[in-house]
Amino acid sequence: MPTEIFTASRWTKGNRLFPTSLEVTDTAVTRRKKSWLSRNEISIHLQRVASVRIDTGLVWSDILIESIGGGDPITSHGHPKKDAIRIKALIEQAQTRQRPA
Repeated sequence: MPTEIFTASRWTKGNRLFPTSLEVTDTAVTRRKKSWLSRNEISIHLQRVASVRIDTGLVWSDILIESIGGGDPITSHGHPKKDAIRIKALIEQAQTRQRPA
């Protein structure tokens, strides 16, 4: 599975100068948030993803990815609906591929 990167809209709160990005690979999902002098990055291995929740508004969606074991969840807001649905689908597809037979 190729790596896909989804960037939040600059029109949403908190994403004007440095938009949040979610990167989905075949092994993990990573959230990256830049600021003036730092960079915040959180990653969850796909086998440790417990649930993916999408809250949609008229245009933008909020995404909550929770991990098994109660670690910090990945949260991101300001993504287009189609991107949020694609993120969820990619995670679910990768999980079914990695599941032992």
